[in-house]
Amino acid sequence: MRGVGSQARERRQAYLLVAPAVLVLAVVALYPVLAAIWLSLHRFILVFGERRFTGLENYAYLMGDARFWSALGNTAYFTAVAVTVELLLAVPLALLLNRAFPGRGLLRASVLVPWAIPTVVSARLWAWMFNPDYGLINRVLGGAEINWLGAPGYALHAAILVDVWKTTPFVALLVLAGLQGIPEDLYKAARVDGASEWRQFRSITLPLLKPALLLAVLFRSLDAFRVFDAIYVLTEGGPANTTETLSIYAYKTLMRSGDFGYGSTLSVATFLGVVLLAVVWLRWLGREEGRR
Repeated sequence: MRGVGSQARERRQAYLLVAPAVLVLAVVALYPVLAAIWLSLHRFILVFGERRFTGLENYAYLMGDARFWSALGNTAYFTAVAVTVELLLAVPLALLLNRAFPGRGLLRASVLVPWAIPTVVSARLWAWMFNPDYGLINRVLGGAEINWLGAPGYALHAAILVDVWKTTPFVALLVLAGLQGIPEDLYKAARVDGASEWRQFRSITLPLLKPALLLAVLFRSLDAFRVFDAIYVLTEGGPANTTETLSIYAYKTLMRSGDFGYGSTLSVATFLGVVLLAVVWLRWLGREEGRR
C-alpha cells in the first residue's frame, strides 16, 4: 500500500510540474486555433461592421474556390520540390562535413551562414540578384533578359531556389547528427570484408540514416508548407497569383480584404494541412523506429 501511495504522490507531483507548460501551450497555441475555428464559422467583415454566424458556409465556399485550390497546388509543389532538393543536397554535404580534414570546423561554421541570415534579409538579397535589369544572375548568364520574379514560369522556381539556399544547411545539420550516431565499428567490419564505399553507403549508412532523414523531412515539410515570408518579399504571390501559397492567400484575405471570417477559414485549412503532414510523417517515423 505504501508503494501505491508513493506512486500516486509522484504522479501528482509530475502533473504539477507539467501544468505550467501545459497552461502556456494552451494560451499560446490552443486558444488562437480555437478562436480561428470560431471566426471561420462567421461572416465577419470589419470594414462594413458585418458579423453574423454562418455555420459551414465558408467551408462550402472554400471547396469551390478556384483560387484556394491554386494556392494549395502552389504550396504542395513548393513543399515537394524544395524539400526533395534540400534532401538531395544535404546528404552529400553532411557526408563531407562528417569526414576528418583540415579546416572542417571552419567549413561547418561557414555552411550555416545562409541558415543564420533572417529569411526576409536573404529574400531581399536574392530579389536584387534576380532583378532583370541589374541583377547578378542575368549577368552571370551572359546578359540574359529573364524576368525571374515577373514571369509565371520562373517566379515559383526562383522562390524554391531561395528556400533551398537558406535551409539546406539546416537539413545537412540534422543528417550530420544522424551520421555521427552510426557506430564506426560497422564501417571497419565492412572494410575488412572488402566492401566498397558505395556498398558501405548503401548497406550501412542509408538504412541507419533513415530515421534522421525522416525527421529532417518532417521538420522541413511542416516549415515549407506554411511558407510566407520568402515568397511575400520576392513576389507577394504574383505574378497573377502563380506564387500565391495558402499562407499568403490567408494573409491577403484577412489583412487586405478585411474578411476575417473567410480568412480564418483559409488559416484553418492551412493548419489542417500541416497537421495532416505531421501525422503522416510521424506515423512513418514511428514505424521506422519500431523496426530498429
